[in-house]
Amino acid sequence: MSLSRKGFLKMLGLGALAAGSKAYALPSQALGRARADAKKLKITDVEIFLFDVPLVSPFRIAIGEMTAANDLLIRIHTDQGVSGVGEACPFPPITGETQATNAAAAKAIRDMIIGKDPLAIDDLLRLIGPIVHSNPSTVAAFDMALFDILGKVAGLPLFRLLGGTKNVFETDITTGLDTLENMVAEAKGHAEKGYKTLKVKVGLDPDEDYAHLEAIRRTVGPQVAIRIDANQGWTVPQAVYALKKMAPLAIQFCEQPVLASDTAGLKAVRAQSPIAIMADEALFGPADAIKLIRAEACDTFNIKLMKAGGMLNSIRIAHIADAANVRCMVGCMLETRLGLTAAAHVVASQANIIYADLDGNTDQVGDPIVDGITAQAGTLTLPEKPGLGCDVDPAFVKKLQKV
Repeated sequence: MSLSRKGFLKMLGLGALAAGSKAYALPSQALGRARADAKKLKITDVEIFLFDVPLVSPFRIAIGEMTAANDLLIRIHTDQGVSGVGEACPFPPITGETQATNAAAAKAIRDMIIGKDPLAIDDLLRLIGPIVHSNPSTVAAFDMALFDILGKVAGLPLFRLLGGTKNVFETDITTGLDTLENMVAEAKGHAEKGYKTLKVKVGLDPDEDYAHLEAIRRTVGPQVAIRIDANQGWTVPQAVYALKKMAPLAIQFCEQPVLASDTAGLKAVRAQSPIAIMADEALFGPADAIKLIRAEACDTFNIKLMKAGGMLNSIRIAHIADAANVRCMVGCMLETRLGLTAAAHVVASQANIIYADLDGNTDQVGDPIVDGITAQAGTLTLPEKPGLGCDVDPAFVKKLQKV
């Protein structure tokens, strides 16, 4: 069986660079040339855009409210014609950053990485790593753009490049804080559309939260799974009281019942709660994962690319958790399908990520993303295209303000 030069290079994982290369006489020579081409890859430019996507209605949680996804779009260009895209989605109530701080950080990062090797992802993230403390979602945007380039150069979708296989999995869908009637109606609508798992925001007065949940459970029935998220809204006594009262409602787990800074309080709630406890705002990077595991403060982790600083740190958190026999979920802020697709690749690549909360685009007005993950009644499917497997509609990009 004969093998074409392009096919051979694709087998080597360098299909994206094959088109412009000269023919090779021998496989060993082809391998050497392919490696040389990859080593010559350099970042030539970084485009930064203000990436605003309005919401159908305000999204309210215990610690704040958002009326739009005021994001940042990053596109990294290379001298070989391969480019990668990434999205920053700041959520001020949680990460403390804004679109303006993200844009300033992105300009600084752009100056730092021009001329560098885009495949040296670990080196580049160590270079820009200190920015993750103030603008984690900016770092996440650059991280996913670099991984997009890596996948395109390798000719593989990222979840396969990272060793994963589960390109189809389930996500929940979130009901934000609202009146009892509106929350019940929204949850009922989700269940009727075929969602198997609902995520309900709590974190107000425990009795009011219980009333919301009891009405939702009564409406959707026992066959639909319900998980809750308090977003740090309760004190320790309130959390213990609320979770004991909610236990008969068959709650799957509760995210971040108390302040992110109160590790001892989180541990105390876990010790007394009949419902499993998941760390969310208490978990940003890998060091937080180690701290929470040492403290025995939670049962599970909620990893978010926008908190962790991208895909690489998210995978590192998953590895730390796996070593401690802690299961994980990958969640989101209000990303478009660009950021959600990157998060889905992380889910698909790690066996101990058993939950997904990737519904951030559900209430967005329009969809500016081409290709990427598709959703059908809570079932997400990743594309088999190289890299992230998605891009932003060029017509939409033309309307964006360039930084």
